[in-house]
Amino acid sequence: MHPATHAKTHPDRPAYIMAGSGETVTYKQLDERSNQGAHLFRSLGLKAGDVIAIFMENHPRYFEIAWAAQRSGLYYTCISSKLTAGEVEYIVGDCGAKVLITSAGVGSVVDDLPAHLKGVKLYMVGETRPPYESFEAARETFPTTPIADETAGSDMLYSSGTTGRPKGIKPALTGAAIDEPNALVMMTQTLFGFPPGCTYISPAPLYHAAPLRWCMSVHKLGGTVIVMEKFDPEVALQLIEKYKVNVGQFVPTHFVRMLKLPEEVRKKYDVSSMVSAVHAAAPCPVPVKEQMIAWWGPVIYEYYAGTEGNGFCFIKADEWLTHKGSVGRAVLGELRICDEEGEALPPRTEGVVHFAGGPPLSYHNAPEKVAEGTNKHGWTTLGDVGWVDEEGFLYLTDRKSFMIISGGVNIYPQEIENLLIGHPKVADAAVVGAPHEEMGEQVVAVIQPADWAEAGDALRDELMAFARANLSHVKAPRKLDFMEELPRHPTGKLYKRLIRDAYWGKEGSKIV
Repeated sequence: MHPATHAKTHPDRPAYIMAGSGETVTYKQLDERSNQGAHLFRSLGLKAGDVIAIFMENHPRYFEIAWAAQRSGLYYTCISSKLTAGEVEYIVGDCGAKVLITSAGVGSVVDDLPAHLKGVKLYMVGETRPPYESFEAARETFPTTPIADETAGSDMLYSSGTTGRPKGIKPALTGAAIDEPNALVMMTQTLFGFPPGCTYISPAPLYHAAPLRWCMSVHKLGGTVIVMEKFDPEVALQLIEKYKVNVGQFVPTHFVRMLKLPEEVRKKYDVSSMVSAVHAAAPCPVPVKEQMIAWWGPVIYEYYAGTEGNGFCFIKADEWLTHKGSVGRAVLGELRICDEEGEALPPRTEGVVHFAGGPPLSYHNAPEKVAEGTNKHGWTTLGDVGWVDEEGFLYLTDRKSFMIISGGVNIYPQEIENLLIGHPKVADAAVVGAPHEEMGEQVVAVIQPADWAEAGDALRDELMAFARANLSHVKAPRKLDFMEELPRHPTGKLYKRLIRDAYWGKEGSKIV
């Protein structure tokens, strides 16, 4: 259950292949390079429990660094490659990283970082420039054999900050052997049907929790990861056919973009090798999932969970077809839907989703966030709203923080967004509350058109009429604006806070 094991049994098997360049790293190479990285970290005085930070795009060296940290007993904090120098400084300082490894691929921000990161050892992979040192050159001077004091490290990741400043999740280190099985590896096999030696497509940024953890779990199973440097819907289909990919993880945005390809393009590619296509991160509109199951077959699996790990829900395609819209039943923790006082509500009553009996919430340096997410019974929440049916299937409504209160009526944007995204002229949609003198808030739809040239009054009228024909009067948008591209995280999460802020007098809007 570790790349080191597979390096002995299948040394020449590809551990990962970079989709764009075709660069292939075998298990033998991954094992040797991660051993060298572990020696380098020890030479810098890093001991078990210390932290390194990785700030780069989907790069061929990413896994080599992560596995070097894992087998050194270190925490590895993976930082979004889209952040500014100030935002990186906050995370590096908050997690206490002693080393930062970056690349020129993140852009000009690498030139701004050194002034923000005094006292942090700086490395760069690939093309290197001062004051950064070459990570590869430093690593190459060390043995390819294991360090003497190997122990299992862990990721220390930060929430994506869609509703505020990122929060760090720092799991306790166990002091166990590097090949100790974990819950996710077990679930990939028992729940999601990942076979040993599988071929996995990773279409999302590796700095995010799910792609990073799922890819490293595939490495524990001895599989091959196909890493997309950037998602493109047709390229994803090409890769599935080319490598006979049989497992992968997606977000609903990926499904939407693949489905919006012309039918003749979609039919060109053979996706019959897929046995498990997992999706999460954001709610999937029912029509989108229906179309994906019709296209790929009953291989679509879904889960609901957070980086925090306080609970986990799961649903298979056949279960979903009889419980459309559900994100599954709890397999970690027990679901509780609570009112504003923290009391449990009966089935089919909407409230805040909590988990009872699961792992407690733990945010690094943020006890107030732990308190906010834990009710008087000790049940924990990620802030989502939903309801549970009599069989225990969870249906998400939206995030509590995105709720619109118009004339005293609670309106959740997700239902409206799911409708609008199904329109053929819409590439993406966000619904927010904007100030209204009489009603308090009004419903506003912000649309990313499939063709920006169509952004104008005619399309606005068409979409407003479409919404009114399919939604109750109170839910239909009172205003519709256009954005060339919505601020969506590459993992599928929408930075709705940025859109909402524009209507409440805050700067940074590009809404027209």
